[in-house]
Amino acid sequence: MDRQHLIEAVTREVLAALAAGYDICRTPEQVRTVVANGADRVSFHGEAADVPLDLAKYIDHTLLKAEATAAQIDVLCDEAMEFHFASVCINPTWVKRAAQRLRGSGVPVCTVIGFPLGATTPEIKAMETRRALRDGAREVDMVINIGALKSGDYDLVRRDIEKVVDSAHEAGAICKVIIEAGLLTDEEKVIASSLAKRAKADFVKTSTGFLAGGATVYDVALMRETVGPEMGVKASGGVRTAEEAEDMIAAGATRIGASAGVQIVSGEGATSDERY
Repeated sequence: MDRQHLIEAVTREVLAALAAGYDICRTPEQVRTVVANGADRVSFHGEAADVPLDLAKYIDHTLLKAEATAAQIDVLCDEAMEFHFASVCINPTWVKRAAQRLRGSGVPVCTVIGFPLGATTPEIKAMETRRALRDGAREVDMVINIGALKSGDYDLVRRDIEKVVDSAHEAGAICKVIIEAGLLTDEEKVIASSLAKRAKADFVKTSTGFLAGGATVYDVALMRETVGPEMGVKASGGVRTAEEAEDMIAAGATRIGASAGVQIVSGEGATSDERY
């Protein structure tokens, strides 16, 4: 079966499953019901209330604002060490500083590639990845070429992902692929996630948090259904409370991207204008 036929087959299978009943996972309450009934289509077994309250290990503590200062990056790193977050996620210009501050802490540095539009070429994204890894990053979150995907140029999208994945894996780093779900149809979400899987990425990620919408339970469940249990799924954009984080985990997320990480793990809540 050639690549195009494989993509079409996966799309049909996943969308058929959703049409047959898995689309009931559109709200937190519905996810809890499905999980309670024993479904494993959301990659979670048992009651959603049983999701561990120790959420820090799921969270990439994130600060991607253009106006972020060196002092704010230092605070972000200190919070990550205090709360044992999965990583800090910052723009490439801060990678070296963060890596030095976090040295010996066990908290890795994550950075973004082709961010936030994804419209640079595969070769530039690969170069950006290699530089970030030299500066100390151990994880990279790359944005796909969204326009190419919506144009049906799947070969370019796959090559775009592969260039970054190969550069990351050469250095033993993790690669997450941002599909920007808020700009895509369900079929396009399935295709993008499938291409990330074929390119041997480690995670698929819902969104940048800067463009059209953020993470939804439905999108996380759809992406998990597409990639299966062997890949990670990162829910990013608009996750501000412990309840929201638990709902994403119940839907299949294995990582949460959030600027409100401290509020999530402390239960303090976050302001509505929190943004990456």
